[in-house]
Amino acid sequence: MAKRIAVVTGGMGGIGHAISRELHDQGIRVIAAYSRKHEAALAWQEEQKKEGYNFDIAYADVTDFQSCADMIKKIETEIGPIDILVNNAGITRDHACCKMSKEDWDIVINTDLSSIFYVTRHAVNGMKERNYGRIINISSINGQKGQYGQVNYSAAKAGIHGFTKALALEVAKHHITVNTISPGYVATDMVMAVPEEIRAKIIAQIPMGRLAEPEEVAHVVTFLADEKNSYITGANIAINGGHYML
Repeated sequence: MAKRIAVVTGGMGGIGHAISRELHDQGIRVIAAYSRKHEAALAWQEEQKKEGYNFDIAYADVTDFQSCADMIKKIETEIGPIDILVNNAGITRDHACCKMSKEDWDIVINTDLSSIFYVTRHAVNGMKERNYGRIINISSINGQKGQYGQVNYSAAKAGIHGFTKALALEVAKHHITVNTISPGYVATDMVMAVPEEIRAKIIAQIPMGRLAEPEEVAHVVTFLADEKNSYITGANIAINGGHYML
């Protein structure tokens, strides 16, 4: 049986890196999608190969509808049909609403929310034709509870789960599941770059008393991506150590 094929947007850094590895460990062929410089992507690919991870890579500007279409077409033509899509690409541009520029609003909404439509729109029809698919969208605790200085990010991340629920209804009859994962604070380079005293205040609010590891998020992705996991759809799974409970 041919390997399942997964595309992970933002698949080279932080949580995406862990997701790519975890899926690879499950015997899935992984395409790590990137928007960074091509030379940096090739260097990442080569470094992963030295560690036993043979990833394919694919470029897309996730804020551009046609670029996403081109990426999906290239993958399907040169590698094969996409079975699993993990929409993980995201950025932050934090400012209080009264000081936030339109540019900072637009880039976060386009990268974190519009990109999910752009990529999924071009991947989902193939899944429907084959009557199989797993779509996993990475949101955030701050899309659930909000966060000071993040009206753009919180709006985008909240919108992700609305997208998930609506799409789950549309494609359930095609045996495609669509789910959201909402991580809390994860020990990525971005979070670890936060000043130690601020990070300590964040950790003090987490009942588990620590940050999540990227691999803990990746484990849930692989659970949702599993062929046997065919009856969970439209769900939002929080991974936040008890930091926020609905």
